[in-house]
Amino acid sequence: MAVRASSKIQSAGLLLFRQRGKDVQVLLGHPGGPFWSRKDHGAWTIPKGLIGPGESLLSAAQREFAEETGYRPDGKAIALGSAQQPGGKVVHVWAIEEDWDPADLRSNTFEMEWPPRSGRRQSFPELDRASWFGVAEARLKILKGQAVFLDYLLEILGRADGS
Repeated sequence: MAVRASSKIQSAGLLLFRQRGKDVQVLLGHPGGPFWSRKDHGAWTIPKGLIGPGESLLSAAQREFAEETGYRPDGKAIALGSAQQPGGKVVHVWAIEEDWDPADLRSNTFEMEWPPRSGRRQSFPELDRASWFGVAEARLKILKGQAVFLDYLLEILGRADGS
């Protein structure tokens, strides 16, 4: 799938999932940095990022997942589609059924002035932690605009309620 020209900012990501008996679990990442440090419900995200010039959507999703987690899943990617986020960004997501230990998280970093107007720059990880959640708990944790991807995943799996 090639990137189409769009006036909207676009990003792409991967939603890892695993099935434990009759339960579906998804892997979410918690954004790093001072803005997110004390936020939990409504703060977790699907590992994703901006699409590079000429980069396919799926390639961008795979690259961003690896940059943000330090892990490259090699399972079959299942398209979950796209959704416009509250801020206007369009996010494209694929699901991959694969298990991974979030204790192995190795995220890339970003720099910002912190504290504000201090003139000092600090580095923070893009994701400061990752965790597996059952779908019900993931709905509480995930950013509001990304919850639709949980529904898309359950539809594809033929599970209306995550079990």
